Amino acid sequence: MTTRESMDYDVVIVGAGPAGLAAAIRLKQLGGDKISVVVLEKGSEVGAHILSGAVLDPCGLNALLPDWKEKGAPLNTKVTQDRFLMLSENGSRSVPNFIMPPLMNNHGNYIVSMGNVCRWMAEQAEGLGVEVFPGMACSELVYDDEGALKGVVAGEFGRGRDDKTDTEGYEPGMELHGKYVLLSEGARGSLSEQVIEKFELAVDCDVAKFGLGMKEIWDVKPENHVPGQVTHTSGWPLNSKTGGGSFMYHLEGGQVYVGYIIDLNYKNPHLYPYMEFQRWKHHPEIAKVLEGGKRVSYGARVVTKGGFQSIPKAVFPGGALLGCTIGLVNLPRIKGNHNAMLSGKAAAEAAFAAIEAGRSGDELSAYDEALRTGPIGKDLKRVRNVAPLSARFGAVLGGMMLGGLDMWFATIFRFNLFGTLKHGKSDAEATGKAADYPVIDYPKPDGVLSFDRLTNVSFSATNHEEEQPVHLKLKDPSIPIKINVPTWAEPAQRYCPAGVYEVLTDTDGAQTFQINSQNCVHCKTCDIKDPSKNIVWTVPEGGGGPNYPNM
Repeated sequence: MTTRESMDYDVVIVGAGPAGLAAAIRLKQLGGDKISVVVLEKGSEVGAHILSGAVLDPCGLNALLPDWKEKGAPLNTKVTQDRFLMLSENGSRSVPNFIMPPLMNNHGNYIVSMGNVCRWMAEQAEGLGVEVFPGMACSELVYDDEGALKGVVAGEFGRGRDDKTDTEGYEPGMELHGKYVLLSEGARGSLSEQVIEKFELAVDCDVAKFGLGMKEIWDVKPENHVPGQVTHTSGWPLNSKTGGGSFMYHLEGGQVYVGYIIDLNYKNPHLYPYMEFQRWKHHPEIAKVLEGGKRVSYGARVVTKGGFQSIPKAVFPGGALLGCTIGLVNLPRIKGNHNAMLSGKAAAEAAFAAIEAGRSGDELSAYDEALRTGPIGKDLKRVRNVAPLSARFGAVLGGMMLGGLDMWFATIFRFNLFGTLKHGKSDAEATGKAADYPVIDYPKPDGVLSFDRLTNVSFSATNHEEEQPVHLKLKDPSIPIKINVPTWAEPAQRYCPAGVYEVLTDTDGAQTFQINSQNCVHCKTCDIKDPSKNIVWTVPEGGGGPNYPNM
């Protein structure tokens, strides 16, 4: 058994995203020097693993740091124009803003790099006395004798390729203990999934739902740049039964964010999300902005889309789940960062009150209550039927028309016309058999507007130490070839936006399943979409993965 040193804090926070950093800041605002707080981040630096659109609703920052402007928060580009387009293959129709529910309006919001916002938030936290440690992956949970969570193992390095610890450079890491542990790992967090299963936190909620978001940053020609312009599209290249859509945001510095989100409940296993994104850029409305420009960065990450009915119980003995770990994205607005910050603030207030009362290791029930009845719950309740309606009736009829009607009812009459709809199957279970769906013929990337997958991955600056164990685990190594290939044409070859998974065929026709784990951008799609539920994403060594500059 590995022996480790330990350090004690009042609160241990896993993940330096908007939720975790908001919690750290709020704890220090309340407790000052009398409360000790540590934030552990697996990325090589704060912001290295942050990928978001992003148009930020500043309500979370307003509540946490009302003087954020004076403190120099990197919110530099206010939204000046809001467009929504319905695309056909060669044309588009603009949807008038007045028919959209008011909650869809981006007036007063900012186009931001959430990576840079998180870097700034980390500076604020450190200025208050928070200890922030990047490059420290948290690989294990530590429980006390009564079964409550009391800490995490962080900073383990040097395991051999065979997962053994007898290597020359092995470092066992440390146990960091807290009176409370707050998990803010983002969507499909590996430790959070363990906690949800152990404490049965998802028993009373609907299934979790996700989309795969892919994003590029482009430098564009000055004449194509409209600072503050926000464009969202629906329709082509996806068919009417596949949910998803795009964004194009013009930020400062002559740059444009372009991105595509595809709902992971798609049925056709031949669908190739990355290539849908690439061919979307050839639409005349998008191409005219990008032509003559240069792609400078690429990344991908899953987005939560289950909404209010999919939020699990957020507290358990010894800790709480924050932000996208429990799915706080407002799907039709494509916004969750404001709710992540508000959840961090609410969790911090509950934890501080508990510590002041002499408590530790119990449930922070006040946080779970605040999550559901406060501003986060109000934000998510009114849009809770958009995702299930889109899944049942398609993106246009279900998501836009019926979902829009439901949101208008919630806005005007304070109740949802359709009550609370269920999601049905998980994203993995929604996958249809390959024989029942047509193979999709995708155009070859031209290397100008569209790019092959591995070339784009190089623009994510992804790196993993080669001698460490493969962090993508197969419950049964035989399943990809024996079951997934004949049944679903092994969709991992296509749903992964980084080219991690391949089916190789030798000269004798024998097939093998290859995992190129060094390509992994930590999007978590495989942990969600694999129809056999055979892939488990685990955390690699700290500092590995993408190194996003300003995603």
